[in-house]
Amino acid sequence: MCILDTKQKPAAKLTAAQWISRSAFCFGNVGHSAFYGVMSTYFIIFVTSGMFDGLSKHVADQLIALITGLIVGVRILELIIDPVIGNIVDNTKTRWGKFKPWIFWGNIVSGALLLVLFTGIFGLAKVNWVLFAILFVIIFLAFDIFYSFSDVSYWGMVPALSEDSNERGIYTSLGAFAGTIGWNGLTIIVVPIVTYFTYLATGQHKEGAVGWFAFAAIITALAILSALAVCFGTKEKQNLIRNSAQQKTTIRDVFSAIFHNDQILWPALAYLLYSCAYVITNGVLFYLYKFVIGKPGQFWIVGVIATIIGFCTSPLFPILNKFIPRKWLFIMGQVCMALAYVIFIACRSNIFMMDLGLVLFNINYAQLVTVLTFTDAIEYGQLKNGQRNEAVVLAVRPMIDKLTGAISNGLVGYIAVAAGMTGAATAADMTAKDIRTFDSMAFYIPMALAILSIVVFLTKVKLSEKQHAAIVEELKDKLAKGEIKTTDRQATPTEETNVLAPADGQLMALADVKNEDGTVGFPGKGFAIAPSDGRIYAPFDGTIKFTFSTKHAFEIVADDGLETIIHVGLGTVNMRGEGFNVHYTDGQKVHAGDLLIEFDRDLIRQNGYLDTVVTFMVRPNLVDVVNHVQFGTTVHHGERVIAVTANK
Repeated sequence: MCILDTKQKPAAKLTAAQWISRSAFCFGNVGHSAFYGVMSTYFIIFVTSGMFDGLSKHVADQLIALITGLIVGVRILELIIDPVIGNIVDNTKTRWGKFKPWIFWGNIVSGALLLVLFTGIFGLAKVNWVLFAILFVIIFLAFDIFYSFSDVSYWGMVPALSEDSNERGIYTSLGAFAGTIGWNGLTIIVVPIVTYFTYLATGQHKEGAVGWFAFAAIITALAILSALAVCFGTKEKQNLIRNSAQQKTTIRDVFSAIFHNDQILWPALAYLLYSCAYVITNGVLFYLYKFVIGKPGQFWIVGVIATIIGFCTSPLFPILNKFIPRKWLFIMGQVCMALAYVIFIACRSNIFMMDLGLVLFNINYAQLVTVLTFTDAIEYGQLKNGQRNEAVVLAVRPMIDKLTGAISNGLVGYIAVAAGMTGAATAADMTAKDIRTFDSMAFYIPMALAILSIVVFLTKVKLSEKQHAAIVEELKDKLAKGEIKTTDRQATPTEETNVLAPADGQLMALADVKNEDGTVGFPGKGFAIAPSDGRIYAPFDGTIKFTFSTKHAFEIVADDGLETIIHVGLGTVNMRGEGFNVHYTDGQKVHAGDLLIEFDRDLIRQNGYLDTVVTFMVRPNLVDVVNHVQFGTTVHHGERVIAVTANK
């Protein structure tokens, strides 16, 4: 139950279930993000420094180039596979929902396969490099596919947890916050863990193959624990808008959902440019400290700074987003990133300036903004083409991550071989040419990409928070008109249902309802009330099926099957729940006359909205309505207003 004082504006109190859900989703990305960091960044470092111990440098360099090329090829192939994975997830129906089975099994299988890869496929390259290459492609492809199932499902849960853009922002911020810990925590612990376990096995203080395997095993265990937290701690929210969409989609529908939605394509391009810059630079920072600066033991500072900044920036996002549109938060982060590159290039010998550069590099909201834009684009696409493709749309972001990870792996492998940063090489072996090659890949090219991402987001991304709220309201209007239908159950009454007045006030016909934009007329079948106070009561015996996260509207299903929505105020979706005091929980059985909601009429009016209470049937074309009270008269809650029967 979420309680707000209707006289003031205190912060909403969270229920135990909400705390658990948010905490579970947050912790879920600690292991998930750490696992991705191992896969995208540290595996290639293991390949270049430990996988081929015992082989000659010439043979090792050839195998490194081979593995790098194979990884890039597999990742590019998966650009086609990932939307198909999203489609499979979207079409999944189980008693645990459509996301949790893939989160669980995706982590189990990909974790096991990652451990096999960190054994060097049990040293097979030293015996038969051809067979090693063949098995590597098979194992890596299977590993990446199962990881994708987990990744697509984790972020795909965001729109299933809430249809409100602000609430989604909270979940996404929590996930990003935890991701900062998981990703940057690796930077802090990787060298100590790898060195420690290598020392236990060999007695040598270096980063050896045994240490890398131990590191991978620890992170895999963490990823599985995080997946279990998400599976047991969260719950998909079944609501009318989700259920109204076509559930089964074909492969053609998958690509149609992406390529016919411009508010997926443009944010995707902006994120691609950002992600390339970020992942490329992150991929070579270890080499910066080991081979350019010559102090690998200080690499941990990169993770410490990134973690601290992540602790500060991610929780601030929902707060900042109340005052600053997310488009400008994206641009602000990219400007900071570009400034960081200037510092990395011009001030490398100054420790203070380098640390400042790391701070600026990590002040970024690109992933948060992109995920939120994608989730809002789900309703945008649903309104545009009638399909709701949650996992498919959110498969785009991990698909981009894989592409940029492939690019990063390729560049890291290229730099390692071209600059001689393999095996036992040290900073003393680096030449001026080697450093120039490193700088171009690590800083100059990424800086250009960061600037391009600003241009794309500023000029092409149009889906704002306000536009999304309007889209949700338009979808609701289409439901009222019967233009879109629910697919999960019968929605017509099995007998005559008396609908009681849910509020005190003057009874109005839907055709006479004045909208916030000045137009007159509300679609569908039902009635409206100009309320005389701020209370909403149950119009019949039934069950609360779902409540919009903004608390301004809810669906109640009568015991005989009639589906009805009560919408409090017009334009109140933009208040995001402020001023609404809810006295029930979703799924609760209620009786006619039970107090359901208290709302602050004065606050609604102060925000420039109307407080009209609208009651309408979900499938107007399937029901007949008979009025019992004349419009224009005063009614009291509990008084019979209309009777609804199935359309014959």
